Amino acid sequence: MPAFLSALRSPRSAALLLGALASPTALAAEDLRPGRPEDVELAPTVVTAVAPTSPLTITTDPKAPRQPLPATDGADYLKTIPGFSAIRNGGSNGDPVLRGMFGSRLNILANGGQIVGACPGRMDAPTSYIAPQSYDRLVVVKGPQTVQWGPGASAGTVRFERDPEAFEEPGARADATLLAGSNGRFERRLDTAAGSREGYARFIANEAFADDYSDGSGNTVPSRWRKWNGDLALGWTPDPDSLVELSAGKGDGEARYAGRGMDGASFKRESLGLRMERHGLGEVWQGIEAQLYYNYADHVMDNYSLRTPPSGGMMAGPMASNVDRRTLGGRLKGTWEWQDVELVAGVDAQTSEHRKRSAMGEGAYKEVPRSKDAEMTDLGAFAELTWHASEQGRWIGGARLDRASAKDYRTTLGSGMAARPNPTAGHERNDTLPSGFVRYEHDLQGLPLTAYAGLGHAQRFPDYWELYSATSGPAGSANAFAAIRPEKTTQLDTGLQYQGEQLEAWVSAYAGEVRDYILFDYTGGQSMARNINAHIAGGELGSAWRFNDHWKADATLAYAWGENRSDGTALAQMPPLETRLGLTYLHDRWSAGALWRLASAQHRTDPGRGNVVGKDYRDTPGFGVFSLNGAVRLNKHLKVSAGVDNLFGKTYAEHLNLAGNAGFGYPGDGTRPVNEPGRTLWTQVDLSF
Repeated sequence: MPAFLSALRSPRSAALLLGALASPTALAAEDLRPGRPEDVELAPTVVTAVAPTSPLTITTDPKAPRQPLPATDGADYLKTIPGFSAIRNGGSNGDPVLRGMFGSRLNILANGGQIVGACPGRMDAPTSYIAPQSYDRLVVVKGPQTVQWGPGASAGTVRFERDPEAFEEPGARADATLLAGSNGRFERRLDTAAGSREGYARFIANEAFADDYSDGSGNTVPSRWRKWNGDLALGWTPDPDSLVELSAGKGDGEARYAGRGMDGASFKRESLGLRMERHGLGEVWQGIEAQLYYNYADHVMDNYSLRTPPSGGMMAGPMASNVDRRTLGGRLKGTWEWQDVELVAGVDAQTSEHRKRSAMGEGAYKEVPRSKDAEMTDLGAFAELTWHASEQGRWIGGARLDRASAKDYRTTLGSGMAARPNPTAGHERNDTLPSGFVRYEHDLQGLPLTAYAGLGHAQRFPDYWELYSATSGPAGSANAFAAIRPEKTTQLDTGLQYQGEQLEAWVSAYAGEVRDYILFDYTGGQSMARNINAHIAGGELGSAWRFNDHWKADATLAYAWGENRSDGTALAQMPPLETRLGLTYLHDRWSAGALWRLASAQHRTDPGRGNVVGKDYRDTPGFGVFSLNGAVRLNKHLKVSAGVDNLFGKTYAEHLNLAGNAGFGYPGDGTRPVNEPGRTLWTQVDLSF
């Protein structure tokens, strides 16, 4: 463990330090790094949501303070962006959902590479391996409106990115964070770099943990978790236009889940990356970028490390399952610019191997050899072009072609007495999948207003969970691997974006048709994956009004709608209408703010259907949660933040949720949801040198 983390091992001592520094109106100031002026305007907490920076694109600093309680993982942070929600697993490791779309419909990259979870039930979603505060930038593109970042991505693309360090002269910088909160929440983070014009070294480490939280009624929800990560980057910058960077990282953690029969006993991560960039190659050829990455996830789930094993039933006695997944990938792209045209084109590739093993008895799985059950590959080529047709108007379009394949290494299906021969053992399936989009953007003359409309089409090869996790495929098929067809989404995205001095406002709307949408049906404890046809629609709108030098009001609204056209029902696992209202007061070096989050009741449900993680099992009531925050900068090196989430201790549960597991005392019929945290206090100190 890094020395910084070891030196801060006492949560109680750190909490006392935080409390001494905090004030009732405390919250965070802007990050101060070498070369920045001492007196900069205080950045208030993001109390409502992150607004788009350009049509369908959101760019934000994941280090920036936010409410509710600073994020535990990537999915937790994404929930501050209108249109995003998450399926709760426990205290951490939720699964992100954008506009009701889940799984590999959402392409998630960390530092340019994909780390793909290994759990057949997505206990370790890709975002569970991401500590958002360790990245410099979060970029989200909603809808099938880019082709540069890998296949699928019918719902959108999410990129957590780290920037290269830049030192004009030999020097160093360091940023450190301490966080303490209710329910034993404690986190420490260090981000430090040193270098010169010729190169740099950067080291990032964090450790975070929390106990079980209590809901608004004071009931304990099994949810404790612990995580640590360490990442190192070495960069060589022989001239301002060149970069070679080698990166490596490791991490691990544990989490218990109120809604599952097993907990996550280990979330080991190993990452390696190499990227090379060369810019300024000529008048037309602007640059070339190349990247290779290797990511490994080794995940253990069991029913004895974080809970007492049941003495009866199907899960009686201690048992564990260990799965791992190795992913190797790379991309090469070039950029060309003419007077009114920019072209980005390249190729990318990825291959991943999945293995598993399991056993009864504590630790017995370690003596069982791993067996490979799946191998998946993708090779793609893409081109994306921007044409500035006039001073106010521009066309953006792209095309992509992927060759995707999967091989089934399973010799049997099911387990124990229910095991049976696998009819697709050794079989391989391949598909060639085209995708593309075209979008027009127009800046209205004389007004800070942009209008846009884009039409996108994405074809998505079924992912590991859809091919291998379902108990069966459509009726009459050998299994899901043999029968599930690629998903095909065609979607229209439109909107307006206004950016004035005092008022910022935006609205986006979408409508799409999804052919061969992959749906999970749950009957009698079994799951069946099948294709249906669906229609989807919805949108987001928001505004931020700074009505004088000190006061600012924010409001956002997000709605997603879906219909299962094949069965004539609502499309399962769609989030309800959600509104966020915020008010912030800023004065010199401090700020105070309030957030009121409102979710409507959801009556458009389809019980027993959903995805590999969750299903609809009830209509849900609406709720409202009120929170407060504040910020103060004490000097150019030190900022303090504090807040109280769910101020009135509301007892509520999200619509996208799991039912509580009987092993933790929840009803055995699986109808009682996992409630959200009750009143939660937190304080954070940030140091920058």
